[in-house]
Amino acid sequence: MKFSDGYWLTREGYHINTPKEAYDRRIDQQSLTVYGPVKAVQKRGDTLDTRMLTVRFSSPLEDVIRVQMFHFQGETPRKPDFQLHMTDVEPVISEHDEALTFQSGSLCVEVSKNGWGYQFSRNGQSLTASESSSLAYITSDDGRTFMREQLNIGVGELIYGLGERFTAFVKNGQTVDIWNQDGGTSTEQAYKNVPFYLSNKGYGVFVNHPELVSYEIGSEVVSKAQFSVEGESLDYFVISGAEPKDVLKRYAALTGKPALPPAWSFGLWLSTSFTTDYSEETVTRFIDGMKERGIPLSVFHFDCFWMKEFEWCNFEWDERYFKQPEAMLSRLKEKGLKISVWINPYIAQKSKLFQEGKENGYFLKNSRGDVWQWDRWQAGMAIVDFTNKKARDWYCSKLESLLDMGVDCFKTDFGERIPRDAVYFDGSDPDRMHNYYSFLYNKTVFDLLKQKRGEREAVVFARSATAGGQQFPVHWGGDCFASYDSMAESLRGGLSLSLSGFGFWSHDIGGFESTATADLYKRWTAFGLLSTHSRLHGSESYRVPWLFDEEAADVMLYFVKLKHRLMPYLYAAAHEAHAEGIPMMRAMLLEFPGDNTCHWLDRQYMLG
Repeated sequence: MKFSDGYWLTREGYHINTPKEAYDRRIDQQSLTVYGPVKAVQKRGDTLDTRMLTVRFSSPLEDVIRVQMFHFQGETPRKPDFQLHMTDVEPVISEHDEALTFQSGSLCVEVSKNGWGYQFSRNGQSLTASESSSLAYITSDDGRTFMREQLNIGVGELIYGLGERFTAFVKNGQTVDIWNQDGGTSTEQAYKNVPFYLSNKGYGVFVNHPELVSYEIGSEVVSKAQFSVEGESLDYFVISGAEPKDVLKRYAALTGKPALPPAWSFGLWLSTSFTTDYSEETVTRFIDGMKERGIPLSVFHFDCFWMKEFEWCNFEWDERYFKQPEAMLSRLKEKGLKISVWINPYIAQKSKLFQEGKENGYFLKNSRGDVWQWDRWQAGMAIVDFTNKKARDWYCSKLESLLDMGVDCFKTDFGERIPRDAVYFDGSDPDRMHNYYSFLYNKTVFDLLKQKRGEREAVVFARSATAGGQQFPVHWGGDCFASYDSMAESLRGGLSLSLSGFGFWSHDIGGFESTATADLYKRWTAFGLLSTHSRLHGSESYRVPWLFDEEAADVMLYFVKLKHRLMPYLYAAAHEAHAEGIPMMRAMLLEFPGDNTCHWLDRQYMLG
C-alpha cells in the first residue's frame, strides 16, 4: 500500500508520523526497548501532546532478531496468531556513546542514539537498515491507522518469495498483497500467500501478521522493501544466514518444518479430471491403459463429481455412477494403487449435511447469527468453522468413513474465498482468519490422516496455504492454462513458494484449463515428473497420454521410470526438506548463491 506521493509529498488523506530520536531506552536480560517520540524533544514542554512509538528488540532463536513496534498497546489481542516455535535466547546488549547494540549469534542490530534509525549486520557486514523516516505510524482521514516499516535494498540486492506468486520471480518493483485469492496462475493474485521474503544478500524478513500485509518491494521507494499493516502495531523477524539455505533453515525452525510425505506419493498420480464424464468403467479403462503401456501408476484421484452435483460436499459417492464404491476401491487397491478423493471445506445447501451443520453451529455465521451463505461455487453453500472443535470433529467423522472404506488421502481444494464479515465460534478476527483459515483447514485433515494412517503415511494435495502451511504437504499450483506461457508461470510460482519455506510442490501436468497440444503435453510431462510430486489432471478433458499421441505414452513411460530410478536420491532430498526445511525444488541461487548469473534464473531449477 502506497502512502507517499513521490519522494517529497504524502498522498492526500494520509498523515505520516515518524520517530525523530531515540529519546529513552529500557534494557532487561532478554530485550532492548527504545522509545521514539515523533517530534524532537528539546525542552520538557515538548513531551506533551505528541505521539511516541515503542520498538522492542528480542531474539526467539539464535541469528534471528524480532522487532515489535507499537503506537497504542492497549488493544485487546486479536486471534488467530501464527504458531511459532520460539525459545528464550539470551542476547548480548551493550551501550556506547553513539549507539545501542543488540546481538543474537552473528546477527546484530545497532540503534542510533543520535536521531533515529537502526542497522542490521552479520559479523560486521551490513545487511539492511531502517533509516530516519522508515518506521511510521500513519493515520488516514477516514479513521484508519497503519504501521509501516521500510528496510533498505542495496544495489544489486534481489528479493524473492512472498508465497506462490506467478508474477516475475524477482520481486523488486512489485506491489504484493498477502491475501489468499482464487485467481488462477495468470494474475498477481495467489492461492498461497506467505509474509516472508528472502534476500540474496543473506537474510530474510518474516512479518508476523496473518492478516493482510501490504508490500512495496522497491516500488514506492526504489531502495526500500516496505511492508505495512492496518492497526496500532507491527511485528517482524529478521533472519540471517551465511547462505540462503541457512536463512530457510532458521525460518523453518521458527514456523514449522514440512512433514515427510510417504514414498508412494512421489509416484505418478492420475485423475478423472474435473468436469469429465466418468464412472468405475472409465476409471478402470484408464488404469488398465496405463498398465498395458507399462506406465507405473501410484495414485488414482477422484475429482469433484465423485459426489452428486449441487451437493458438494456430502462425502457420499454418487450412486448413479458408483453403485458399490467400497468394492470398487478394493478392486483398485488390488492393482497396487492408493486412492485420493477431492474435498473442500464448504457444505452446499442441498447437501444432507447442511441442516446438521446448521443446527449444531458448525458453520461460519453472519453478524445476525445466521449461517453465512452465498451462491458462488455451490448454491447456498456454508463454510465449516474450523475454530470450533466440535465442527472439526464432525467434519473429520465424515472423512473417517471414507478412510475406513479404503481412501488413502485427500485433495484439500479451495479455502481461499473466506469472508471478511464472518463471525467465528472462538471469536477470531475475520481479517486475521482470511489467510489463516487455510492453515486450520489443512491441519484438520492432515492430523486426521496421521491419526488414522500413521505419521509416515499422511499426505494431502492442497491448494491454499499461508505461513506454517508447509507442515502439511503436498501443495500444488492451482488452475493453470494449457500453454507454454502458463507452464513458465507455474514454475515461477513453485520456485517462489520453495523460497517461502515450502519443501514439496506439484502442478497439473499439461495444464488445467483447455487441452494441451501433444508437444506441450510431452514437454510438461518432463517438467512434471521432475517435480517433487507428479499429477495428471485437467478440467474438461482426460489427461491419459495416448489421447494426445502414442509418443506421449512413450515419453510418459520414460520419465516415470526415470523418477522411480531416482527415488533413493529423491527420498534423501525429501528427508533433508523434512529435517532442515531446505526445499526439494531449488531455485538456482540456493545451490549457487555466489554466482550472480543464477540470481535471476526462473526457467531452470535443481531437484535436490
